[in-house]
Amino acid sequence: MRPMRSIIKRAGAGMVLLAGVVACSTNPITGRSQLIGLVSESEAIQGSAQAYRQMMSDLDKKKQLDKSAPDRESPRLRKVEEITDRLIAQAIKFRPDSAGWRWEVQVINDPKTVNAFCMAGGKMAIYTGMWEQLKITDDELAQVMGHEISHALLDHTRERMSVARSTSLGVQLLGVATGVGGLGGQAMDAAAQIAIALPKSREGESEADAVGTQLAARAGYDPKAAVTLWDKMAKLGKGPAEFLSTHPSPENRSAMLKELGAKLEPVYEEAKAHPAAAQRHVNVAGGASERVAKPAPSSAK
Repeated sequence: MRPMRSIIKRAGAGMVLLAGVVACSTNPITGRSQLIGLVSESEAIQGSAQAYRQMMSDLDKKKQLDKSAPDRESPRLRKVEEITDRLIAQAIKFRPDSAGWRWEVQVINDPKTVNAFCMAGGKMAIYTGMWEQLKITDDELAQVMGHEISHALLDHTRERMSVARSTSLGVQLLGVATGVGGLGGQAMDAAAQIAIALPKSREGESEADAVGTQLAARAGYDPKAAVTLWDKMAKLGKGPAEFLSTHPSPENRSAMLKELGAKLEPVYEEAKAHPAAAQRHVNVAGGASERVAKPAPSSAK
């Protein structure tokens, strides 16, 4: 049996190596230092796209996607596309490289699930439970999608993937140091899955709240809707709100959103009074190269 001091010394050396491998970068939008260096931008986007395609394919086979038929349009999908197009136009101003993302959004027919997401590279979905359970308004829908888009803009997916990979690497190194390296691969996979599945951090949620509310206000959607949205979420309690299980809601969230909304009121009023010409960004078959301009909406609602 190896002396415990030797084991600890070798494990410590592994952790030092891990610290040398892990890279942090300062987010240009928030100014926060993020651990993202273990996963490249392309890895995060490609991995998200692959997972998204598989998920949508499975849902399509189960006839759970709210899709437009050749002779008619899905009202909910059309509305979500309209709102997300306007939000994406503002998102690109925050992060110009996102103009090259292949933005996609789908409506998932699941009236019992109250949830939405946006993965790296702009892969989005929203569940019909948002309408069925919350009776969500267009302004509130813009807050939901703005919040989710902000997670992608702020590299939160890539950050969580890097944290998962750093944890996995640490487990692997520790396994080598203690002579149980055979368990490293299994532990690494488990650590990655657990890290990705864990609820989002309050820090990340606060960032997404702040940026998402700005996106919505600049797109002409009422920032006060952020408060009414979370009030509705809170009333659901521990029922069908998957959104609450992955989006922690600190007690001061409502107060923060009210304060932020008041500051953004002039931005919202200006955007509502002078709507910009909309451009198609989401669900474009050929990606950015096939985007076309659309007439400006007559109203912000």
